[in-house]
Amino acid sequence: MSLTPPPAPPQLSLSSKTLSLKLSPSSTLFAGRIRDRESILCNDDGVDFLQAKVKLNLSSLLHNPNTELLHLLFPDNLQWSYTRGSTLLAVQVNRFDCGGLAVGVCMSHKLSDAATVVSFVNCWASTARNAAEEVSFPVLHVASDLFRRGDLPLPEAVRKTGCYASRRFVFEAEKIDVLKALISGQVQDNPTRVEAVTALLYKSAINASNSVSETNNTPTTRHLLVQHVNMRPRMAPTLPETAVGSLSWFFPVSTPEESSGMEQFLGALVCRMREGLNKLCTNFAEKFGGEDWFLAMGEILKEQRGLLRRSDQEVLRFSSWCRFPVFESDFGWGKPVWVSSVGSVDKNVFILMDQDENGGGIQVFVTLEEQEMLAFERDQELLAFASCNASVLN
Repeated sequence: MSLTPPPAPPQLSLSSKTLSLKLSPSSTLFAGRIRDRESILCNDDGVDFLQAKVKLNLSSLLHNPNTELLHLLFPDNLQWSYTRGSTLLAVQVNRFDCGGLAVGVCMSHKLSDAATVVSFVNCWASTARNAAEEVSFPVLHVASDLFRRGDLPLPEAVRKTGCYASRRFVFEAEKIDVLKALISGQVQDNPTRVEAVTALLYKSAINASNSVSETNNTPTTRHLLVQHVNMRPRMAPTLPETAVGSLSWFFPVSTPEESSGMEQFLGALVCRMREGLNKLCTNFAEKFGGEDWFLAMGEILKEQRGLLRRSDQEVLRFSSWCRFPVFESDFGWGKPVWVSSVGSVDKNVFILMDQDENGGGIQVFVTLEEQEMLAFERDQELLAFASCNASVLN
């Protein structure tokens, strides 16, 4: 979701801007409907386009990014929905009392991942301001041409219901530097900001889970970190970043001994994250296109299906959208002051995004069971580096 402040005059009127937003998505080639679990009907039915009026100034939301209000800025409650019917793409333009706009976008995961959504929004923005030559259009044929299904099984979306809570945590760039320095002595190369933040979040989630188990006098649970990654730059040869499709994959990371100190735990986890990524690239990405690729893919699916379905563990899923060009979406009245997601409707999900266009800080949308979230948001190791729902405005 992209939020843009009211422009300084002279500018297009609000109605003209809305009309431009409404007409331009058709130029990005994302018109159609989901036909079934395996195919999309390209029938030019168009995009679901909604308009909403928010009786609030945009600055109020930016000072206090209220979770409930953020959800209302997305179209028809489709965010993270597995039951969106045939809807392929839905957009909602929200007009604030001050003249500011928030554009909410939902796209089916059958067609897209985060990189696809970003490519679409940037292309749409360039089209709206008549500058389509400045951005590459989404490439639709790559996934279907290169990733033929063969005999591979279709993935099943499994959703567990429960009482879940979502929060937004912000890691300022200076705090991340301190965290990286804390871990650097435990790894061969300095950890990246995503590695450092992911490791701390995972440790704090385990702390919260153990705290709830102790309070409820129940056995502690095993935990497994699952890291989702964008495979486009990791394929051999690499795929264009504008390639349309759900071109992300994941790898599991086992948990180090929890009895070790914080620095040792985080360092060991970062090392295991790197090992998991290297294994994924060696066994999957580097074999791409060869005769053994489908065989390797089938073996990976079989191994991971058994690992993820263990009844004696909790799987914590991490996905980083950092470094995606989310702040480049200029629709003609300036770049957004904030780009945001919302908490997932599934538990144990962590979404990392750049805090601002400078790319130093990270904001994280965390969804846990309610009891665990109460312990998580009070974790002192976490709060030494992050703040809960910090203001977007300095």
